[in-house]
Amino acid sequence: MLANKEGQKVPTVTFRLRENNDWVLLSSDALFANKTVIVFSLPGAFTPTCSSSHVPRFNQLAPYFKANGVDDIICLSVNDAFVMNAWQKEQHAEHIHFIADGNGAFTEGMGLLVDKDDLGFGKRSWRYSMLVRNGVIEKMFIEPDQPGDPFEVSDADTLFEYLYGDAEKPLDVTLLTREGCPFCAKAKALLAERGIEYEALELNQDYSYRSLRALAAADAYPQVFINGEKIGGCDDLEAWLKKR
Repeated sequence: MLANKEGQKVPTVTFRLRENNDWVLLSSDALFANKTVIVFSLPGAFTPTCSSSHVPRFNQLAPYFKANGVDDIICLSVNDAFVMNAWQKEQHAEHIHFIADGNGAFTEGMGLLVDKDDLGFGKRSWRYSMLVRNGVIEKMFIEPDQPGDPFEVSDADTLFEYLYGDAEKPLDVTLLTREGCPFCAKAKALLAERGIEYEALELNQDYSYRSLRALAAADAYPQVFINGEKIGGCDDLEAWLKKR
């Protein structure tokens, strides 16, 4: 049975991190005292689910969490500091604090250090997330104790819903654009005026003309997609925003 430590204090350990080519010692008290902190822990840096889903979604929602009472978001793994630093850079996860639990001391104190010998990993963390207030664990979402690497409850959206209920989440917005397009510039300005974050993909850098036609069934720019829905061009986006 995997340990649920709700209502208990986080383990008292000292993390050995690497910052600006120097070793830095950071205590768990410094991380958690007088703060509201989200922690999500996972089996390993650079591994598929961790890199493709777990980290990116927490990084995307991090600004919303931090604007609504969360002081820090920690990604923790039983890896060394060099690996965790490289992984954070590769993930462009600037909103998250990556912590290396190199010896597994924190994870063992949580009762979630597990054997991954079958994968050649040795001892690693079971996947979980938790909300910690002033060093005390308020809520844990621990993946079910079953073979493999389940990813069902420790995701960012589950923690978001625990904290904020059915509050609207930040929009997922992507623009297909081309260089020198005035309508693309206007669409970006419209989104910026509303404070809506977006990702802009550039023709012949991030996608091809064939991709534009395959995805949007169009040959005009920009093409705007929001939460999986094709909105259309700049005028369509302006009309969509007026309805909000």
